[in-house]
Amino acid sequence: MTRLSFSCLVLLLQLSGSLALVVTPGDLAVLEGRSVTIPCHYDPQYIHHIKYFCQGRMKDFCTTLARSHDTGDAETEGSRVSIFDDPTQLVFTVIMMNMTEKESGYYWCGVEVGGIWHADDASSFHISIVHGMSVINTVVHGEEGDSITVECQYSIRHRESDKKWCRSGDWGSCVKTDYNGTFRNEVVVIQDDRRGAFTVTLMNAQKRDTGWYWCASGEQQVAIHVMVTPRVTTTVYTTTPTTAINPTSLVTEGTSLAPGAPPVRGLVHQHSSAWMPSFVICLALLLLLMGILAIHKLWKHYKRTQAAKQNEEVESSLAACPVREEDWKETTIIFLNTSTQQLQVLGRDKFNF
Repeated sequence: MTRLSFSCLVLLLQLSGSLALVVTPGDLAVLEGRSVTIPCHYDPQYIHHIKYFCQGRMKDFCTTLARSHDTGDAETEGSRVSIFDDPTQLVFTVIMMNMTEKESGYYWCGVEVGGIWHADDASSFHISIVHGMSVINTVVHGEEGDSITVECQYSIRHRESDKKWCRSGDWGSCVKTDYNGTFRNEVVVIQDDRRGAFTVTLMNAQKRDTGWYWCASGEQQVAIHVMVTPRVTTTVYTTTPTTAINPTSLVTEGTSLAPGAPPVRGLVHQHSSAWMPSFVICLALLLLLMGILAIHKLWKHYKRTQAAKQNEEVESSLAACPVREEDWKETTIIFLNTSTQQLQVLGRDKFNF
């Protein structure tokens, strides 16, 4: 009974320690000869704890491959396995280089908790070492006229194999590297680094190059889709000020003026705005001249009206004061001053009417 109670206590303590998880990315597949990077996330309470990376099906019996020190970084096993701790991001990263087939198996990201009553916190995942090929991006894009590059990765077994680039469905279109690991023509350039990857560059890509292709090495191949889109161009229209609008001057680079074609939109407005100030000035001068003529006519009409009124007043005065016939002998009428509109009568006896 005592032994059973002790076992239950140990189990509860282990379960309580598992509440603070170490999280790994899950199962991985890696090409033989390639490298792999594994991020391991941990709980904030483990910032100052030692982290480790080990291989084995069971955590308590796994073989340690890398272990962080107080500095946070460590490299072991001839620098093939490295571990780097980043407390600010709460993650330690493991890098395994030049993976071999025998390294397929279970691995653990762990944190040392310490003490006989507290189990280490750890999380496992599986790495499979595979043979064949892979690509970084299965779909690549580019514009017409660009150079489009595809990176094809292969396992170590295909290091000495010819590397090929083929259009899907047309094996007769395949081009392959020579003994130096290169191929070049005016359309395609292939370069093999002999370490696990080769690049394919499509020179001066055209819309007709859109389609599916194969990266191949030996009997292995992987599909890539290449998409070439039309290049986006921006036409800049420039004009110079002119005194007259000439339809042929509206033709700029990238445009044509066919018979019956509508004027180029945007350019007509630029020409019309050039003579708009002159039109406004002419219109203002015309309105000013019309105003002056109207004022002149009104003034002449006013003068005629005043003269007629003065004449009526003179006639009324003569009618009111008749002159006797003998008075004409003693009186001489000199003139009617039209500028002052006053009647002056001169003689030996002066009379003002």
